[in-house]
Amino acid sequence: MNLLIKSATIIDSNSTHNGKTMDVLIENGIIVSIKSKINAEKNVKVIEADNLHISTGWFDMQVNFCDPGFEHKEDLETGIEAATAGGFTGVAVVSSTNPPIHSKSEVQYIKNKTADSIVDVYPIGTLSYRQEGNDISEMYDMQQAGAIAFSDDKKSVGNAGLLMRALLYAQNFGGLIITHCDEKSISQDGQINEGETSTKLGLKGIPALAEEVMVNRNIFLAEYTNAPIHISNISTGKSVELIRQAKAKGLKVTASVNAYNIAIDDSALNNFDSNYKLNPPLRTKSDLEALRKGIVDGTIDCITSDHRPQDIESKNLEFDNASNGMIGLETCFSLINSNKGKIKLEQIIDSITVNPRNILKLPLLKIAEGEKANITLFNPTMEWTFEKKYIHSKSANTPFIGTKFIGKVLGIINNKQSHLNKY
Repeated sequence: MNLLIKSATIIDSNSTHNGKTMDVLIENGIIVSIKSKINAEKNVKVIEADNLHISTGWFDMQVNFCDPGFEHKEDLETGIEAATAGGFTGVAVVSSTNPPIHSKSEVQYIKNKTADSIVDVYPIGTLSYRQEGNDISEMYDMQQAGAIAFSDDKKSVGNAGLLMRALLYAQNFGGLIITHCDEKSISQDGQINEGETSTKLGLKGIPALAEEVMVNRNIFLAEYTNAPIHISNISTGKSVELIRQAKAKGLKVTASVNAYNIAIDDSALNNFDSNYKLNPPLRTKSDLEALRKGIVDGTIDCITSDHRPQDIESKNLEFDNASNGMIGLETCFSLINSNKGKIKLEQIIDSITVNPRNILKLPLLKIAEGEKANITLFNPTMEWTFEKKYIHSKSANTPFIGTKFIGKVLGIINNKQSHLNKY
């Protein structure tokens, strides 16, 4: 695979070429030359595009590929196709499969089935056995088989003692615990964010307090155990402030937010579109602004798509009965970029490249001569409309069909393979 990327603006905070417009020559999967002008040889495929930007390959810390067990919603192959279309060269798949990823067998299944893919797929093992919240899972065995971190996904760990022991145990082998924060005794069977919209629509609300109480508890446990912890899916302004304070104290706390929680507020629910039924729920405009500010000042480290495929039988229901989640890989960057507010493009790219890989202790990528070509190509200013034909996921549970976005993924290069989107 010999490729020549022409006149590309490089966005890579670790590269000496950051911010420069350069030609990049790739031979056999390695970046061999970066210059202001490189002449193409006969055996080289040339990639050119208007306002072409490149960065190191994007990484999503939270996707659900539903395989094994729920392949009618998504499988590893279609999930990889969705990630490819969305510009991601690496993903971490959550443990909510059937059976859950709770032993080395499930980890090996995912690793073996995705071994030759253009997208690097990393399994996240369960924190508790079968996500039941009672006993610690076989974390060490799973890590040895290739698990990248440990989490019960959207099943918040209610047992504080279990989480404390998991934090202590994982330190023995450098394992990372990821937690979703939701105090079920408070949120109960809530449907959307508790507030003006829930009152107007007559839907049971989910108080912000349900998240914030658990965020606070988990920070206390991380402080007590002196262990690293990653808090995912934060959605409220108070959660941002709690994490900001924890970082100021020097605690080993990192955090991520889903793209939809920095782009859409709960007023989008006025038409009862079940594709907006999410966990965590869409919050208020003030929460949205606090989350954006958290990205700008570094309180929030990563942005995730929270790609959650649901079949039509799970979504085309009365709102109360519909399942949570939307697909998000194909629209993640465009959704963020179109609603970024004061977030700079470089910060968006760091939140989906450098930061997640650092948190997960993956090798650092860099656009530099001699480095592996793991690259995402995109145009941050192109206006385009997302249509159903652009969905590569097996499911189509998204509210964004017909939405005009700013910022378009053009392709990816990884593992000596390349894919260019045809829109």
